[in-house]
Amino acid sequence: MSVTTAPPGVTPERLAAARKAVISSSIGAALEWFDIIVYASFAVVIAENFFPEGDGSLGLILTFATFAISYVVRPLGGMLIGGYGDRHGRKKALTLTLMLMMVGTAIMALAPTHATVGAWAGIIILVSRLVQGFSAGGEFGTATTFLVETAPHRKAFYASWQVASQGISMFLASAFGYALFNWLSEEDLYSWGWRIPFIIGILIGPVGLYIRARLSEPEEFVASEKHEAPIRATLTHHLGRVLTGAACLGVATISVYLILYMPTFAVKNLDIPASAAYLGGIVAGIVTLAGTPFVGILADRVGPARVMLWAAVAALALAWPLFQLIITTPSVPVLVLVIGLLGVIMAFYFGPLPTLLTEIFPTAVRTTGVSVAYNVGVTTMGGIAPLVLTWLLDTTGSLNAPSIYYMVVAVISIVGLTIARRRYSAR
Repeated sequence: MSVTTAPPGVTPERLAAARKAVISSSIGAALEWFDIIVYASFAVVIAENFFPEGDGSLGLILTFATFAISYVVRPLGGMLIGGYGDRHGRKKALTLTLMLMMVGTAIMALAPTHATVGAWAGIIILVSRLVQGFSAGGEFGTATTFLVETAPHRKAFYASWQVASQGISMFLASAFGYALFNWLSEEDLYSWGWRIPFIIGILIGPVGLYIRARLSEPEEFVASEKHEAPIRATLTHHLGRVLTGAACLGVATISVYLILYMPTFAVKNLDIPASAAYLGGIVAGIVTLAGTPFVGILADRVGPARVMLWAAVAALALAWPLFQLIITTPSVPVLVLVIGLLGVIMAFYFGPLPTLLTEIFPTAVRTTGVSVAYNVGVTTMGGIAPLVLTWLLDTTGSLNAPSIYYMVVAVISIVGLTIARRRYSAR
């Protein structure tokens, strides 16, 4: 009679700590992405309330420009909060990021509109986005490092919940968009209804703070030798790892922001109701939430880089056909199908990404390295995507612009993954 034993080092205490880490990290990631997704999803409404100057296109460009500017500070937040986490502990850094997120979301929820304070309304929104961007800059790297270092085994599976929680955010934000656009009158939606999701976002924060206050530092971090200058070391000795990690972000981040851009794309270019794109976002959120943990299990077996490479090739091959389909057959079912397939690609690519990034960097600079690489990649290929796509569509008039952008980013990701495997021995 054989007895099944757990892998070495896998104790009930470590499993309990890993489960607590999943819950804590998921709440922070969910709040971060909920705020971001709601802002992008309600871009048309926000443009009307805060940037009513000129025609609709200019207002949208200003709205997405404010969105993009917030990403400029994300690498700074990643460096400073990541360095703080490498020197003083993952737990303290996680608490700091969540508190800043709550402040940024509160400013957005309570911001006076252009009709009340004039041009100051846009400045207030910019402050909100900058606080949120600085906080988000440190959240992913710190939470991912904490998850991987806490997990006793199946690290890709545990880390994948960092992405699965973004599926929750996408589902909830899209559900709010669908409900508010369908159940409220246009006057109510534009006057006060758009604030509801941001107010809900504020309420998530205290729960996360309560849980994070009861976390313990990972044993791997406690036992490691602390680096006195992790930021300097990351930007000098490990710059190649940073650039490689940033390149690997491509398909993950562009898939997210392309899905977020779909409501605007549907309304402005396809004459499809925004509610249809929100319905697609609900589907993509469910796919991400339900599918990502299984992708994590697959990545534990065959290696994160290999799974991501398959997904990147799929993104490159399917980008043009998917947009041709929605352009030639602009209908609600087709839009939902396209967004759902983008969600599948995102789940397969994004799910193993946290583990891949932690494999690239040594423990002493891991939080800083992952944070900087993540935010450089997100900023250059994701955060500016809505602004770039709006500008490309406005200047070229080609509805295929999003697919071309997506294909270019997929090629960058394939190059990054190849370097990660051959130079840094990523699995």
